[in-house]
Amino acid sequence: MGQWFARTLRDAGASIAFTDTDAEAATRAADDVGGRAVPTDTDERFDVVCLAVPMPVAEAAIGEYAPNATEAVVDVTGSMTGPLDAMEAAAPERQRASLHPLFAPENAPGSIAVVTASGGDLVDAVLDALAAAGNDTFETTAEEHDTAMESVQAAAHAAVLAYAKASEDVPDRFQTPVSAGLQSLVDQVIGGEAHVYGDIQRTFDGADGVAVAARAIADADGADFAALYEDLS
Repeated sequence: MGQWFARTLRDAGASIAFTDTDAEAATRAADDVGGRAVPTDTDERFDVVCLAVPMPVAEAAIGEYAPNATEAVVDVTGSMTGPLDAMEAAAPERQRASLHPLFAPENAPGSIAVVTASGGDLVDAVLDALAAAGNDTFETTAEEHDTAMESVQAAAHAAVLAYAKASEDVPDRFQTPVSAGLQSLVDQVIGGEAHVYGDIQRTFDGADGVAVAARAIADADGADFAALYEDLS
């Protein structure tokens, strides 16, 4: 996601620098996207600092690198409340925004949730670059975003993975439109990286609700099932 962000800003005319706890990863990113790699302990200053790190380390990374920004700090980590609080604590005088691209980089462009905590010309330039690349940015609040992620990420992923664990392999000739659709989702989810999906489950509630709902469906008799079904209509 960091490379996607950097590539988008590069195409809008920005100069790019990468850092990573894996120095070779930073060098590869710089070679792939264009730009340069800098050490993790750099004291160099940049107009905009973007954090593209796993959610569990987002706040610590923001605390460490937000002071390297002269104008603006943004993140694309996937959660918003914690990162925005960390930005305010580490860089209260800077422009600050949290961005969540609601897609994998290979599926760009797409929708991007945005919370602008402190706007200005550099945040506007970032959003303009994202829009120019064909993305649809929309403003929300940290609370609204993080609550939505409980359903569209944590619960959705849990439901897909639970189906994958519970179902058996069957010949394709037995597949129904529903099961084929679910299998397509399983293939999409398990084709990603486990730690990304694990981070989502640790960050957002939602999986427990799927488990409770599945248990209610399993235990329901005819009348109870009909009532559950009708509640969804």
